[in-house]
Amino acid sequence: MTDSNELIRLSAAALAAKLAAGDVTSVQVTQAYLDRIAAVDGQVNAFLHVNGEEALAVAAEVDAIRAAGGAAAEELHELAGVPIAVKDLIVTIGQPTTAGSKILEGWHSPYDATVIKKLRAAKMPILGKTNLDEFAMGSSTEHSAYGPTRNPWDLERIPGGSGGGSAAAVAAFEAPLALGTDTGGSIRQPGAVTGTVGVKPTYGAVSRYGAIAMASSLDQIGPVSRTVLDSALLQEVIGGHDPQDSTSLTDPFDNLVAAARTGNVEGMKIGIIKELHGEGYQAGVENRFNESLELLKDAGAEIVEVSCPNFKYALGAYYLIMPSEVSSNLAKFDGVRFGLRVLPKEGPMTIERVMGATRAAGFGDEVKRRIILGTYALSAGYYDAYYGSAQKVRTLIQRDFDAAFAQADVLISPTAPTTAFKLGEKLNDPLAMYLNDVATIPANMAGVPGLSLPGGLADEDGLPVGIQLLAPAREDARLYRVGAVLESLLEEKWGGPLLDRAPELHALDAANTVGGSN
Repeated sequence: MTDSNELIRLSAAALAAKLAAGDVTSVQVTQAYLDRIAAVDGQVNAFLHVNGEEALAVAAEVDAIRAAGGAAAEELHELAGVPIAVKDLIVTIGQPTTAGSKILEGWHSPYDATVIKKLRAAKMPILGKTNLDEFAMGSSTEHSAYGPTRNPWDLERIPGGSGGGSAAAVAAFEAPLALGTDTGGSIRQPGAVTGTVGVKPTYGAVSRYGAIAMASSLDQIGPVSRTVLDSALLQEVIGGHDPQDSTSLTDPFDNLVAAARTGNVEGMKIGIIKELHGEGYQAGVENRFNESLELLKDAGAEIVEVSCPNFKYALGAYYLIMPSEVSSNLAKFDGVRFGLRVLPKEGPMTIERVMGATRAAGFGDEVKRRIILGTYALSAGYYDAYYGSAQKVRTLIQRDFDAAFAQADVLISPTAPTTAFKLGEKLNDPLAMYLNDVATIPANMAGVPGLSLPGGLADEDGLPVGIQLLAPAREDARLYRVGAVLESLLEEKWGGPLLDRAPELHALDAANTVGGSN
């Protein structure tokens, strides 16, 4: 039997192979992760809810099917029995869904999101729900109503956001895989600062049905993992057309795993985005980025520079479009239909006053800030000047991508301009916080897929740097193809996975004594 501390360090693909070969059971794997959560999550705060009993029941079901053999065992998905964590923005029967907000504290959904149905169909044990910035609004997971998540590389630093809980769970070996949502970088930016892999699929490639909407034209569910192959495996599980999502694509996305397993870059053109590196980027980030370019060049890729001049307006346009959609999507959280209800302390008991008291008590400062900004941008007399103009900029960004992809097969940039900053450092400076997403936002504005993978450690602080790859819409396989090559080259350079070099994880390991499940 493999030691539990060894089990939790295996990739999802390696775990799947061991499960299929009968070297280990799903119950053993799931229990090892539940023990890890019990041992270290008090320090990391990656999980808002742990789903131990149900996860072990699913694991036992998988083990029984495999033991019985026959057609049922042969039909099991490759990831059957491999545990997964889910961002607490995705509704799940049997577990609370809070969106990181007091306004939904203790709320249970009466239905499963489409991606949850797909996880259940694949028989992947769901370990629990992970922490996030409230309603996915933030870049640090400090805006959660349930306390901040901490970066496993340095517990005094942020794990990125809004999906810091999913990234931290994977980085701290509390889960081999996780689901996140990415509206402006909320999968990729946490991946960059925690040394994990984060993927935003093509808009519409994965159903959004059952993900609590922040900004519907930008939101996208995607994989969080420790390897590029693992993300490809997970995207193939959760992807596909969904008639319950009007934006769902009918295109098949079934060649992702093959691309990750057979990737090469020889003869490919890889475009450096002129506007997404250089001034404003931390020196250590630039150094690791340049090293990645050299590795790709040595592997046979041609490196070209492309210009996307309208990307400089992306951040400003995003912070008009996104809050405008937020103000509409969050109107349903009113104290009348579901969730928290706060009654006014004095005066007449009208619906309007109940709504006001509930929203004042239930929403945090960042959510209120974005609702106010969005409501203003959509108000009479300002719609064309703000929201309408931002949509025109969005079109220009899409045209920039079209022109860039006419010159290059894949685009490359740093994922974030800096490594993880300290908790509290930017909490009271919203503009500084928003700048963390400057490199990731353009992909959401255009609907193209993006992948972030670990690029090494910055010279200044020894913290992870992320490298972002972008491909044309519907060409997610191209990302996995290039990402797998770059990952292999970088790991050869480092002598192994980047997470093996995380000093704080060694301290967490010391606390990881084997115990019972949560």
